[in-house]
Amino acid sequence: MRLRSPWLAALATAVLTAVSLVAIGGNASAAGTGPCDIYASGGTPCVAAHSTTRALFGSYSGSLYQVRRWSDGATSNIGVLSAGGYANAATQDSFCSGTYCTIVRIYDQTTRHNDLTIAPGGGANPTADQGSNAAALPVTAGGHKVYGVYISAGNGYRNNATNGVATGSAPEGMYMVTEGTHVNDRCCFDYGNAETNNLDTGNGDMDAIYFGNLCWFSPCATGPRVAADLENGLFAGGNGSNTANTGRNSAFVTAVLKNNGTSTYAIKDGNAQSGGLATRYNGALPTQSGYRPMTKQGAIILGIGGDNSNGSVGSFFEGVMTSGYPSDATENSVQSNIVAVGYSKSVTFPVNGATYRLTNLQSGKLLDAVNCGTANGTAIDQWQALGNTCQQWRFNNVGANKWTITNVNANKVLDAVNCGQALGTAVNLWSSLGNTCQQWAVIPAGNGRYELVVENSGMVLDNQDCGTANGTSARLWMWLNNTCQLWSIAS
Repeated sequence: MRLRSPWLAALATAVLTAVSLVAIGGNASAAGTGPCDIYASGGTPCVAAHSTTRALFGSYSGSLYQVRRWSDGATSNIGVLSAGGYANAATQDSFCSGTYCTIVRIYDQTTRHNDLTIAPGGGANPTADQGSNAAALPVTAGGHKVYGVYISAGNGYRNNATNGVATGSAPEGMYMVTEGTHVNDRCCFDYGNAETNNLDTGNGDMDAIYFGNLCWFSPCATGPRVAADLENGLFAGGNGSNTANTGRNSAFVTAVLKNNGTSTYAIKDGNAQSGGLATRYNGALPTQSGYRPMTKQGAIILGIGGDNSNGSVGSFFEGVMTSGYPSDATENSVQSNIVAVGYSKSVTFPVNGATYRLTNLQSGKLLDAVNCGTANGTAIDQWQALGNTCQQWRFNNVGANKWTITNVNANKVLDAVNCGQALGTAVNLWSSLGNTCQQWAVIPAGNGRYELVVENSGMVLDNQDCGTANGTSARLWMWLNNTCQLWSIAS
């Protein structure tokens, strides 16, 4: 779309059902039934099943995803601890020790091999996307450390040559588990069905779950919300605007979409940690030209729009696509299965209110307020350590892994100039305005280094042209998987 963005087993008497994983003492065990077993029992089998956290079939024992090392380009497949179980994150940690890794492939767990790889360029952005930082999203599932897929601006995955995915007006359903706290209002954090040529080819050619704050058809209720990206519109329900779709900002969100291809679609969401699904819309397809019937093309995208619109941010832990239109009962059972996983996340660094120095990994220089300026608009560069407060930064928590970064000397915050969203946007100091242009996510990369991601655009704090000289400017750029965008945060 284009924008105008210790494992506990059940004892011998326990019976595993198709509705959920079993949870004992707060830890979900690896069950004999996964979401795709539930969909199959409902007559709507999975044709694609992607997850970096767990097996989505009770019998699945293959690879979940593949990482590539920065140091030597070598790759490693990350599998499960046991059939039907959780990701073996220790394999990733060992393989990537002392260097950094990128997620380059997310395996399809069905027999159709609809794997996702890093997306090529497209109509909205002709530059190929980047893979995600493999260490960026550590969470717990089933009592085990696992990693999700952290999407920032410029990240995306795609498969244009799929097998068995719905085309034309064929019915399908899908879900993904995401985060309700890692969103923006750029196009488009999608998972689902898209064009096979990376272009916007017209209304009805897409059928993908969108999650975020972007309001395409005004008015919208407060986000973030699940919407249907049907191409040339993020439909909150009906013909687009649907204020009854009030969204969900829980830590983990189950986002659900189904479309019968000719007359009806439905949008649901749920807290992926507890409770059931809420139906936000269940009714007629849009009346605008091109949506009745749908003309789906059958590619699969993750983190981008159909034409490679890639300014969005989001988190992905698992998702599937089905053949056929799933029943409500099937979807309710899948939600129970997801809840039993026990997804959780804990952010313990940085320390709220603490003061740090930020050192760029490539240059070895510190983030610095130029000439110790204190005025609004003071530029930011990198300079050798001077031991002064112009190179000290105080982190204050303003939300779930959202921080203001205040220069100690100036008592002004690190700011994206004019809330810019273009590559190369400068950063400066400015009085606190309480907006997302002054809010930053601190994202682990391994080895005590971090990305700093500004919330409004999803871009990362970057060392301009990987310069090493005193005075090299700091700026914003899409994630490039290089050391020029990594920072140590230390006292």
